[in-house]
Amino acid sequence: MNILALDCGTKTGWAVARDGKLVESGVSVFELKRGDKGMRFFRFRSWLEDLVKMSKPDVIYYEQAHYRGGAATALGVGMATRVQEVASVAGISYASVHTGTLKKHATGRGNSAKPMMIAAAKERWRVEPEDDNEADALCILAYAIDDIG
Repeated sequence: MNILALDCGTKTGWAVARDGKLVESGVSVFELKRGDKGMRFFRFRSWLEDLVKMSKPDVIYYEQAHYRGGAATALGVGMATRVQEVASVAGISYASVHTGTLKKHATGRGNSAKPMMIAAAKERWRVEPEDDNEADALCILAYAIDDIG
């Protein structure tokens, strides 16, 4: 089974596994440029479509959007809906995972700080994540593999 894991945000962490083994991971940046507005979502969707074509996932797992208010909520919800849209058009299953559930799975604590998540990703995958976004994607990937069984 091929799995694509996403930690959506301005810096989106992503990770791909085939048959439970890490294939590739990284970070893609979707900063809001002057006058951009909705173009960030267009760039994200286009990037995601390309990643889906390349990785051919059977399922996409992503971190559930949080409702913090303002721009952070708009970004989180906007990217989550793009994930659902791309997955649906491609006929791919998708699932979200709550941050607390993810942190508890990765570290045993539902309120783990970023350094603990980075350490958990390093321990599970034996790689050096670029940043906390890639580490979160790697932790989402581990969660997905364990969730699927």
